[in-house]
Amino acid sequence: MGWASCARAAAALLEIVIASAAHAQLAGHGGPVRALAVSADGNSLLSGSFDTSAIRWSLKFDAASEVLRYHADAVNAVAFLKDGRMITTGTDARIAVWTAGRQQPDQLLEGHTGPVVALAVSPDGSTLASASWDHSVRLWSLADGASRAFEGHAQNVNGVAFAPDGMSLVSVGYDGALCIWRLPEGRPETVALPAPLNTVVIAPDGEIVAGGADGMLRVLTTDGEPAGEVAAGPSPIVALALSDDGVLIAAAGIAGTVAIIERKSRSVLRTLVGPGFAVWSVVFLHDAATLVTGGTDGKIRRWNVHSGEPVDSNSFGTSADPLAAYAGDHGADVFRACVACHTLSAKDAQRAGPTLAGLFGRKIASLPGYRFSDALKTMDIVWTPETVAKLFEVGPNAYTPGTKMPEQRIGSAEDRRALTDFLARATSQ
Repeated sequence: MGWASCARAAAALLEIVIASAAHAQLAGHGGPVRALAVSADGNSLLSGSFDTSAIRWSLKFDAASEVLRYHADAVNAVAFLKDGRMITTGTDARIAVWTAGRQQPDQLLEGHTGPVVALAVSPDGSTLASASWDHSVRLWSLADGASRAFEGHAQNVNGVAFAPDGMSLVSVGYDGALCIWRLPEGRPETVALPAPLNTVVIAPDGEIVAGGADGMLRVLTTDGEPAGEVAAGPSPIVALALSDDGVLIAAAGIAGTVAIIERKSRSVLRTLVGPGFAVWSVVFLHDAATLVTGGTDGKIRRWNVHSGEPVDSNSFGTSADPLAAYAGDHGADVFRACVACHTLSAKDAQRAGPTLAGLFGRKIASLPGYRFSDALKTMDIVWTPETVAKLFEVGPNAYTPGTKMPEQRIGSAEDRRALTDFLARATSQ
């Protein structure tokens, strides 16, 4: 059925959804938000998720502008080019270059043999760097797609960044190695650090900051000499971001907190504490006062960097409640856990999951224009009130083995019936 992006459909979850509404700014992904990027003009946000999709969001209207579907597995990294084009890549090892508004990529970059987990665009916008678990870094010409492989890591390469002058590239890996590649020749200088490295950023003055699995930030000079370290937290650092001016660093931890660090003084100014889910991605908006985070719960949140408090979504657009017309309907209340990712009408802009318009009577994985997992395409299920109820009674893993839908169940038969009755009314219009 491709309910790949329903969050947790259970009546009890409604209370959680309502309680966290002030923190959940943008909802549309059905899995952890692994990557974030902000456009050069500051009007758009691009997110990539374990649900295999990327979403371009309007920061003006607080809504999804388009959903990009091409990848067969998790989208691990995203980037904007200066001209507004977008780049996505992931576990399927493919890199896709997109023009806004088009349903298919303009350009495909293939060469990696393992998951691609990080991207960096050169300062002049002509070259893309990619880091992969095939132990290599690749440089790609965005003009013709030609690539060069740089090999120097003994294990997974997790992060990559260009120096401000574009004359060198830095990569970090699980092997604890930080490699400085001098361009254009690509001669590596390797620095061994005492912990596996997950991410790296480079400040406008060339200073290198690497985040480790031991919760430490390690700062190095442009030549790779040690220049300080900061204990960001007790858990592994999985994402880093720099403010445009290079003054602040955001270090996201697997435990769900984000440390805001003043780079020059090497001091933690404050720690942002969310709902407890791992934070997989962080990015500063160009105002340097707002941080955006992506979490395991599939939500994208905004934070005031100076106060450490979440930014009320009401100050960013006026998204209408899509279920306002169903106030008081118990089935709609159960469905509310899914509404962030699925529309009820084919007239509405598509979200991360397929529209449910005309659901009943439709064969699983048959909706045109949506990229379903291969496992669903081989199944012989037709969606009816009974099959939808069964899906949530036993859970997706048991009912649709091989699906990428998060495991979830609705334990109450009354709630399952209320949901299917609601869907019968709301999706037949």
